[in-house]
Amino acid sequence: MYYAELNQAWADLTGPDAPFEITEIEVRGARLKSFRNAPPSVRALWLSTAAFAERDYLVYGDERITYAEAHRQVASIANWMISVGVAPGDRIAIAMRNYPEWMLIYWAAACIGVAVVGMNAWWTATEMAYGLNDARPKVLFADAERIARLAEQPQMLGEALLVAVRADTAPQGAVAWRDVAAHGGDLPQVEVDPDADVCIFYTSGTTGFPKGAQLTHRGCVSNLFNMAFSGQVQALATAKATGVAIDPSAPAPIPVTLITTPLFHVTANNCAAYVTTAAGGKMVLMYRWDATEALQLIQRERVSGVSGVPVMARELVTHPDFASYDTASLLSVGGGGAQLQPDLVAKIDATVATARPNTGYGMTETCGIITAVSGDFFVDKPASCGRAMPTFDVRIVGENGEALPPGQPGELWVKGAPVIKGYINRPDATAESITDGWLHTGDVAYLDDDQFIFLVDRKKDMVLRGGENIYCAEVEAVLHQHDGVAECSVFGVADDRLGEEVGVAVVMRPGQAVTAAELRDHCAALTARHKIPRYIWILDTPLPRNASGKFLRRELRDSLKTEAAL
Repeated sequence: MYYAELNQAWADLTGPDAPFEITEIEVRGARLKSFRNAPPSVRALWLSTAAFAERDYLVYGDERITYAEAHRQVASIANWMISVGVAPGDRIAIAMRNYPEWMLIYWAAACIGVAVVGMNAWWTATEMAYGLNDARPKVLFADAERIARLAEQPQMLGEALLVAVRADTAPQGAVAWRDVAAHGGDLPQVEVDPDADVCIFYTSGTTGFPKGAQLTHRGCVSNLFNMAFSGQVQALATAKATGVAIDPSAPAPIPVTLITTPLFHVTANNCAAYVTTAAGGKMVLMYRWDATEALQLIQRERVSGVSGVPVMARELVTHPDFASYDTASLLSVGGGGAQLQPDLVAKIDATVATARPNTGYGMTETCGIITAVSGDFFVDKPASCGRAMPTFDVRIVGENGEALPPGQPGELWVKGAPVIKGYINRPDATAESITDGWLHTGDVAYLDDDQFIFLVDRKKDMVLRGGENIYCAEVEAVLHQHDGVAECSVFGVADDRLGEEVGVAVVMRPGQAVTAAELRDHCAALTARHKIPRYIWILDTPLPRNASGKFLRRELRDSLKTEAAL
């Protein structure tokens, strides 16, 4: 395999005067790697797309919005927000499915220095109330389903103004979306600080409460450049190795991306949406994931890229009718949110004649990807998630904080411009996660001699279900609100489709009895559906602990049989 050519291509693209030239800057007291040629803000990125005016931009069902229409609506939304008192540095929140309005609101807020709070559409009313109280947005843009949850706890809105999107009914005082979209005017002139928050995305919390991660303009445009670099460096390395020259005058293909995951996550928003938008491409939105509908959309819209969690790629390429659809437009299939299993890498490469497998490993806390790999490099190292992108320094750290050599597993730490500013209202969590600019990922990994990263395990007590991070403490906190629960331990149970499912061992208080169905109903009232345990064991002996009193999760998990779960 041509790793020497990869190293040379890397140096060619990141050196002085190169398109991805790397420089060091000081941000929040730390020296960080950054792209010299990256746009200064997300506003600058959006303004650059005005050149694509007549192209289709957003497709949802039978609806089509061109770039020209998107720019008109973005300007209108921005002007409306300013008219109701939203100012740079404020926050607005979006609570809805992947409707076209999501992206239009996002760009509008970014262009006037206002941070978007992406609210998880799966949240219950209780979780929505927590997020709104934590983030304190000036405006909440919500669809009919989220407005129904607002009705369960109307006080959660506080002083925020509600805008009803795709809703036939709304509470008194709510603003209709049509009035926002029709406000009119040119995009306001606003100077945007590169280190201002562009969005607040919530991650699962280790103490039972989600944390609002502060993604900055600098971090998000750095992630965009990392994504672009990944494709170019591997193409250049392949060209060097095969002797097939790249024609610099050849027009780049216009991407058509099927958006399969929620826009309140970095996978869909910061990775798929940013890259597609910057290239003047088309985003095809789905109401919810369905493999058959995805194949129909690939054929109809000539989709070139499908990026989601691994289960989506697997359901796509193993679909019984895959061969009956025209998928010749596909150039890449893969995604992130969890590691693509090696057999799936081979299956994609063998099944989709025109496409290559790809993946990226990253976090909300890095505004998107840390690593990326595709094509021949992925097929050659299918168990790896690729090399760290140019804006990252990487450390593999041992138990005592020492740097470990290649081949030795330890916690992965990264530092660079894409690392978040911190967590809103959580200086303790920020200090725990970021040390002198170094983000502690919580993932155990090792480097090979080619600097490719291999993920081994998670240091944090977390379940990764279909690309969604679920901290064990979150679910345990919900279960402990049941009066009958004496103690419980949550852990991940391997699942062929979703990677992991939520499992829990529960011990009841003396004299208390409960069924698994009752525990699930209890959870359903307090937490999102995907966090409800699929596997429940109700035990009559105390849970095993170590000498310091902590539950032995792995030992407990390994001792329980899934067929015995309730």
